[in-house]
Amino acid sequence: MRFEYIDKIKQILKDVEELESENIIKSCEILVDAILNKKSIFIFGASHAGILAEEVYYRAGGLVLFNPIFAKGLSLDTSPISLTSQMERLEGYGTLLAEKTPIKSGDVVFIHSVSGRNPVSIELAIESKRKGAKIIAITNLTYSKSVLSRHKSNKNLYEVTDLVIDNHGDIGDAAIEIKGHRQKVGATSTVIGATILNTIVTEVTKILIDMGIDVPPVFYSANLDGGDEKNKKIIDEYKDVIHYEL
Repeated sequence: MRFEYIDKIKQILKDVEELESENIIKSCEILVDAILNKKSIFIFGASHAGILAEEVYYRAGGLVLFNPIFAKGLSLDTSPISLTSQMERLEGYGTLLAEKTPIKSGDVVFIHSVSGRNPVSIELAIESKRKGAKIIAITNLTYSKSVLSRHKSNKNLYEVTDLVIDNHGDIGDAAIEIKGHRQKVGATSTVIGATILNTIVTEVTKILIDMGIDVPPVFYSANLDGGDEKNKKIIDEYKDVIHYEL
């Protein structure tokens, strides 16, 4: 039996591999430079887009250096959940997030927003860039170019970042048409975004190993014998660019 959603994911992944490889490689180069120069790496997303921040944060096999930017009213434990939609449209909030986050010149900020139209992500990008950070956006260019910005700049996220990685999803994110039902089902942005990020983590680690860094800043599983001790050594080495509590 074939599953339409799985086939769709395979096709999008093929598109990403073929069409986004150059930008994925560029993002790896940016991260390697940041790691070698002991710069910080941050990641942000609002509501479901924020799942990617959780995906790479404090994760076995993931980079120790991913600092998530979590914001009140934008996570999926918010109640009522509709508040997240209101908060990501609130002008000024993204600027406040950037101001309270210890972003410095030379740091890297990943921002995940599928539509890229809401103020919180746009402002975070603008203010982080003003601080001297490099901004990498994971977004859907077809979707974003089909909608108007909700920010006073009249720009969407892809227009205010240094590098864009397109997730190649459908407009509206859901991808599968069901006969007799107007709304598509099966969002693809989380699966594709997580694959993009883990590809970056993998390639960055390969580059660091090839450069002679025997112990790259990658988490060991805390559930393996010796994992805690190995993680402590890595964390101690990079403590100046880790901004989350352990």
